[in-house]
Amino acid sequence: MQFAQLGLVDAVLRAAASEGYSIATPIQAQAIPHVIAGKDVLGCAQTGTGKTAAFAMPILHRLAAKPSSRRARCLVLAPTRELASQISDSFRTYGKNLQLKYSIIYGGVNQNPQVDTLRRGVDVIIATPGRLLDLYEQRHVDLSGIETLVLDEADRMLDMGFIHDIRRLVGYMPKQRQTLLFSATMPDEIRRLSGSILNQPVSIQVAAASSTVDRVEQHVYFCEKNSKPALLAHLVNELPIFRAIVFTRTKHGADKVVRQLKLKGIDSEAIHGNKSQNARERALKRFSMGKMPVLIATDIASRGIDIDDISHVVNFDLTHEPETYIHRIGRTARAGATGVAISFCDRDERGNLRAIEKLTRQKLVVKENPLGDAPPEPREARQDDRREDRPQRQSREQRPQFQKSSGGYGKPQHAPRANAAQHPPRARPHISGQQAVGHNAPRAHNAAPRVEGQQRPVASTGAARPATPKAKFNRAKHPLAGRGHGRTGPRH
Repeated sequence: MQFAQLGLVDAVLRAAASEGYSIATPIQAQAIPHVIAGKDVLGCAQTGTGKTAAFAMPILHRLAAKPSSRRARCLVLAPTRELASQISDSFRTYGKNLQLKYSIIYGGVNQNPQVDTLRRGVDVIIATPGRLLDLYEQRHVDLSGIETLVLDEADRMLDMGFIHDIRRLVGYMPKQRQTLLFSATMPDEIRRLSGSILNQPVSIQVAAASSTVDRVEQHVYFCEKNSKPALLAHLVNELPIFRAIVFTRTKHGADKVVRQLKLKGIDSEAIHGNKSQNARERALKRFSMGKMPVLIATDIASRGIDIDDISHVVNFDLTHEPETYIHRIGRTARAGATGVAISFCDRDERGNLRAIEKLTRQKLVVKENPLGDAPPEPREARQDDRREDRPQRQSREQRPQFQKSSGGYGKPQHAPRANAAQHPPRARPHISGQQAVGHNAPRAHNAAPRVEGQQRPVASTGAARPATPKAKFNRAKHPLAGRGHGRTGPRH
């Protein structure tokens, strides 16, 4: 569908045409009319399908219909600084023919320039939840005029600890507003949680949550965990990798991969939450300009990376979330191009691989490890081995036969012992009452009770000793009497 058929204002259409955009993607063709009509939208589409333009263009259309004011009328929340910067660039690109003001707010930098921009008045705020909440508590932000709220990458913001900040920010906004949620993945629990934020939303799902990009070739290498850096360096040197993003599970792991690649003579940098904003922007700039072939990133920091011509995506650590795998490989094969997704699977990541294949409903192509590292055995071989190790069931003739009696089936009738006559049962020695002493003496049930002072026999010597009567406790003569212990007087 053409953008001209969606009812956008001429200023937005001219800006899109200047960027070479004339045909809307499926998510854009379905979402833009509902956003223009003022309805709440819950949108789910694959990465790289144009979600940002799906809400930026109609929002600019609605803002252009009213004169600009000093209070912010639109708020876009994003989980990372990179994604916030990307959204800000999209708003400025599509709205360059409109007299609107924008402000981008995120942490990790000095807040004074951001506060100065807010004081001069803005129409659109693009922010991360943490820094925006700090500025609001300092009374630098006014959210009473918000007409449209957008949560981009909503699954990550609601699932990774941003829910409390979002709920607080939503409480500061007018109840009569338009709310839009867009994300690459939308699990069922996040969909239920969004029910408290949206008001009768229009659900748009262009692609199934378990589908992957068809133009991506998906390969897997079985290897040991400690051989992953060497395997990555070998693939970077041998394969025609023009631009690759390597995903790690942790920040420490990303820095470790950078050091190991440097020892192999491969230039790379890492982006994650512990890096400063200037370092992250410098790494992204070098990577986008082709000066650096490999970029190491964590899942959170990679949100918002909008770089074309990414040839390979490498899952250095196979994620335990299948939806995250879909989001990772969506970084390649954008805008009709093709790409390759490579995954390293060690012995501890077998379950993650099975979960990914179950969700995507397709098997990853197994590639031979060029380093000769002994890969784990395939799943089918291991299952066959388990079946062979199981004990075989006995046949009917091998089972013990039971003899039926009047009360049912009794114990199995085994053959008698061959040497039963040679081993007669042991007879217990009989001990008379006179010879038994101590604990061996039989207890007489009709014996007369023992009288106080009566002598009793002693097992060791046989001598008699008088029974000593039990002395009574005298509290008054206790050695601790009068010292707070065992007092006999009244308590005060």
